Amino acid sequence: MFQNKTLLITGGTGSFGNAVLRRFLHTDIAEIRIFSRDEKKQDDMRKAYSHPKLKFYIGDVRDYQSVLNASRGVDFIYHAAALKQVPSCEFHPMEAVKTNVIGTENVLEAAIQNEVKRVVCLSTDKAVYPINAMGISKAMMEKVMVAKSRNVDENKTVICGTRYGNVMASRGSVIPLFVDQIRNGKPITITDPNMTRFMMTLDDAVDLVLYAFEHGTNGDIFVQKAPAATIETLAKAILSFARKHEHKIEVLGTRHGEKLFEALLSREEMVCAEDMGDYYRVPPDLRDLNYSKYVDQGDNRIEQVEDYNSHNTERLDVEGMKQLLNKLPFMRAFANGEYINPEG
Repeated sequence: MFQNKTLLITGGTGSFGNAVLRRFLHTDIAEIRIFSRDEKKQDDMRKAYSHPKLKFYIGDVRDYQSVLNASRGVDFIYHAAALKQVPSCEFHPMEAVKTNVIGTENVLEAAIQNEVKRVVCLSTDKAVYPINAMGISKAMMEKVMVAKSRNVDENKTVICGTRYGNVMASRGSVIPLFVDQIRNGKPITITDPNMTRFMMTLDDAVDLVLYAFEHGTNGDIFVQKAPAATIETLAKAILSFARKHEHKIEVLGTRHGEKLFEALLSREEMVCAEDMGDYYRVPPDLRDLNYSKYVDQGDNRIEQVEDYNSHNTERLDVEGMKQLLNKLPFMRAFANGEYINPEG
């Protein structure tokens, strides 16, 4: 699919961009463009990879013209640029709107104008039943994605999305924080011991995007089935990894905008979701605004369907969480007393 093609990754200097590079840079893809506003991170990546297929574009998804310029001649786009930190978005909600909502509109409009063949937008479980600014902005991002997909020629451009939970050891996530606290002899700080979160690796995130890329039609959202763990279980698993079972854990309380558990699919989405094995596909509602036309939606009863959340999915214990952590080179190095970049 990628032979002699050009891929653009917005927010490409982040964890997801680095994971994609590790997967694709040495394949027969023609070019990978990294689009972001951080010239320092771009320079670090340029030096680290030093590869002729890798091109860098300074710009901001908030600026339509910079996205339009970067996407000329592009075959595919992975739209990963976003403001992702829940507390910071709570204090600066309009900044989340500018990047996550208006930025997505800019990326999709530029893709349509440049006849980009496929765009995959990356979303989050926080977009389901959102209570915080970050989740609300991501929910709106999904609505923009679906709305844009209604009005494109699918023979020219396909726009679809993915939604996933916590990506383990990604930039700004809790696992590197816990590791740093242990290494510096400080107590591990957790919010609520009973808080649950979906757990997936960066490789899982890339696999999900590739699955959406291959199987998605306009307006689809894809979700990977994933296990979950309580924050307390995660902390104890990391301490067990480090063989520091007596290390202190401090409970700080829930931060601004945080939920006790997250959902990857709402009850309403579960009604129409297609089970694809390891994934769910949520198709768009293709009805127009002429509701006087009767459309048979089947005999499903929403009240009989439960949402898919981190409280009712497979629950990991400490040993199960350790097995998942062991998939991360960052954690294997940590267990051996070494330190490497969590993003590889």
